[in-house]
Amino acid sequence: MEKKDIDRINELARKKKTVGLTEAEVQEHERLRRQYIDEFKESLRATLDQVYIQQEDGSYQKLQKKPPKN
Repeated sequence: MEKKDIDRINELARKKKTVGLTEAEVQEHERLRRQYIDEFKESLRATLDQVYIQQEDGSYQKLQKKPPKN
């Protein structure tokens, strides 16, 4: 995400707190925030994919995703 997009998110957030947003601005803010969150999650997943845990025996095991709770 480019700096101008992040600046726009912050600008809209400040405006929302003071005078409120039009419907078009609300939709733009939601779209930009969703894009920012999705890119952040993608970056975090890529980082976690590179994490290895050292076992007690000295071997390394790739970090595993937790199984879903039933």
